[in-house]
Amino acid sequence: MATAKLARLEAALMAADRPLSTRRLAEAASLIDSKEAATLLEALNARNDAAGTAFRVERVARGWRLLTRRHLAPWLDRLHARPTVHSLSAPLLETLTVVAYRQPCTRADVDAVRGVQSADLLKQLLIDKKLIRTAGEEQTLGRPFLYETTPKFLETFGLKSLAELPDVEGLPRPA
Repeated sequence: MATAKLARLEAALMAADRPLSTRRLAEAASLIDSKEAATLLEALNARNDAAGTAFRVERVARGWRLLTRRHLAPWLDRLHARPTVHSLSAPLLETLTVVAYRQPCTRADVDAVRGVQSADLLKQLLIDKKLIRTAGEEQTLGRPFLYETTPKFLETFGLKSLAELPDVEGLPRPA
């Protein structure tokens, strides 16, 4: 029976287009609860490690994904032209960095750190790239939007949480 559960869990991970929580994995694979899903995730990794397969389950953006092992990336890059961090311009990366470290923050906060207008860049990150989202409004005159990063941001940069952001001089770590 455990083999069937493991197969259902692996199938759910393979079919998912985004990271899945243990609760969601338990639902998708008809498991008892998220604790059983967590136990089976460990078993799946142990099995894949022992067999030397190309796959490993990794925690990404507050969820779990079935990923290929890093050392296989050069071969996979030949198959797919994947969007990468390199497709973000320097001004976009700079704007995204300010939002990541200062979130939630307003456009004016971003402008003050960068020293230039950032409205168009914020729109591009929000609408086109989906790396940030609105997180409400600041309770000040004009009620400006507050911006924060999305789970797609974590996934794009291979982070489990914002706590994994590197230290940057002059920018405090996000709360």
